[in-house]
Amino acid sequence: MKKYLLLCIVFILMTMLIGCQDEDTLSVTYDDDLTYASYFKEDNPLIKISVKDHGDMYIELFKDVAPITVDNFIAYIQDNAFESSTFHRVIDNFMIQGGIVSDTTCSIVGEFQSNGITNPLQHQPGVIAMARTSNMNSATSQFFINEVNNAYLNGQYAAFGGLVSGFDVLASISDVSTNVNDLPLTPVVMTSIVIDLRGYEPSPRTCYES
Repeated sequence: MKKYLLLCIVFILMTMLIGCQDEDTLSVTYDDDLTYASYFKEDNPLIKISVKDHGDMYIELFKDVAPITVDNFIAYIQDNAFESSTFHRVIDNFMIQGGIVSDTTCSIVGEFQSNGITNPLQHQPGVIAMARTSNMNSATSQFFINEVNNAYLNGQYAAFGGLVSGFDVLASISDVSTNVNDLPLTPVVMTSIVIDLRGYEPSPRTCYES
């Protein structure tokens, strides 16, 4: 009987521990003098994008700037949808684009000024934003990270976070050789994207309904 009770207690403790470890805990030293530092908050989610042969990029997601976009991005991460996907469009002195995944049936509202939604985050070096078609509410999984100041994109795409460390990795990816369609000749593979929610509780993904 005592052995049975001990096993029950061990099982309960293990269950509690597992429940507390459902996300990664990330630790990173933020780069100095980042232009979007005013958006940083202790409870903003932090992600790490690990790129084969290039290294790790750490990005803070600005939940108060574009909440629908952030929650959508988190949903893909928690589904491990980005694992082994690639940066499939790379243009030096512009941006790197990634995020092709199999499940892209849920497009989201475009959270940017030209779509009638206030979003003050500018497309400065290191800022992450959602890619889309000419349809303003067509973003699904594809995203891009600005390498330079792309001011003409301000108000046109949903910016939702910023690189806090790993600008050397961004530059390394930007320097790869590409074909005439901007596709890297050697695949630039995201081995993983992990997230530390840092206390934030995302809402379920909200699909756009016309």
